[in-house]
Amino acid sequence: MTETHRRPRSPWTWIPTLYLAEGLPYVVVMTVSVIMYKGFGVSNTDIALYTSWLYLPWVIKPFWSPVVDLLGTRRRWIWVMQLLIGGGLAGVALTAPLPMAFRWTLAFFWVLAFDSATHDIAADGFYMLATTSQQQAFFVGVRSMFYRIATIAGQGLIVMLAGVLEARTGDVHHAWSIAMAVLAGTFLVFGLWHQQALPRPDVDRPGDARRIPEFVKEFLATFGSFFRRPRIGVLLAFLLLYRFGEAQLVKMVSPFLLDAHDKGGLGLTTIQVGAVYGTVGIVALTLGGVLGGWVAARDGLKTWLWPMLLAIHLPDAVFIYLAYAQPTSIWLIQACVALEQFGYGFGFTAYVLYMIHIARGRHQTAHYAICTGFMALGMMLPGMWSGWLQDRIGYPHFFVWVILATIPSFLAAARIPLEADFGRKTAG
Repeated sequence: MTETHRRPRSPWTWIPTLYLAEGLPYVVVMTVSVIMYKGFGVSNTDIALYTSWLYLPWVIKPFWSPVVDLLGTRRRWIWVMQLLIGGGLAGVALTAPLPMAFRWTLAFFWVLAFDSATHDIAADGFYMLATTSQQQAFFVGVRSMFYRIATIAGQGLIVMLAGVLEARTGDVHHAWSIAMAVLAGTFLVFGLWHQQALPRPDVDRPGDARRIPEFVKEFLATFGSFFRRPRIGVLLAFLLLYRFGEAQLVKMVSPFLLDAHDKGGLGLTTIQVGAVYGTVGIVALTLGGVLGGWVAARDGLKTWLWPMLLAIHLPDAVFIYLAYAQPTSIWLIQACVALEQFGYGFGFTAYVLYMIHIARGRHQTAHYAICTGFMALGMMLPGMWSGWLQDRIGYPHFFVWVILATIPSFLAAARIPLEADFGRKTAG
């Protein structure tokens, strides 16, 4: 018997760092890139279009998740992807000061997006293989907490670091180059650490490549069974439209906060945006999610579906006020952003729970992965045109449009089938 088998590694040695490594690249690709490109002077039209395309790896993730199962162990995929993520971040750092920084850094963000989506597949699969049922129940809150910490670190601390460097050097490109280099070094450490720290469960084995034809046939059958579900059109409409307004809003919040008053924005510095949107906002988002999970577990999703719909959409109206009033008080701006983020965290609970509801039954894991693909598609497509629209109608009218764009989600929610007790804890 090997030493590893005699003394299993405690999940505390690898789960916190694993989910830090899962959360950081996602928030860098999806949110930090927007702030960086705004500092580079890229137009809102181009920012929204090209960074929305970065959702694509998460949209098609269900199609290549079987490759991770077949080729190599999930353990190896994890630390190799972390080293590749570090390489992609290093590429962003090296190309940020170049004359064609937008084009080159965007190419490396594409690499980061595919590596990050692949890492998600391997990490979540490894978590299930390397922990017992009891450990899975205990550490589900731990992994969520460290994923949130990663979001705060990326959307808050890294942005604030870039802001401090920008203020000191006067060179926004150089500031972001250093910030990305820090992240690249962090992922080098992650990769080396997990190469040693991750346990080696016996069940984490490569698939049999000779079974590829059989595996493909089974995968297509599983995929097909998802689209044969009753009322699949209504279900897909809900998945695609639940965040139709939010998908447009999220791409324009950071540019709005950063743009000068004469351009319709609030004129915040990069440091202030990191503090407002990346720390205070994320804390409010987390609190909203915790409350949402608690009330849904107590009373069931059907009881809370419409309050959650209202919570995720109505607070978007604070940006109408901010766009028209353009207040200078950082505390007022923080309060408005915190309200919107709290509502989003509370309301997003319904979306996650309904994806679980859709996926229930045979092939639950695969069907949930397909749901997450449609979730990403529902963010990608509306986000692509949001910058173009804002550039043409201005921030005040754009935020009014965002509120109007929430109407389809209410229409879709009104038609979905849902049992009264779904999501509620029962005495049995």
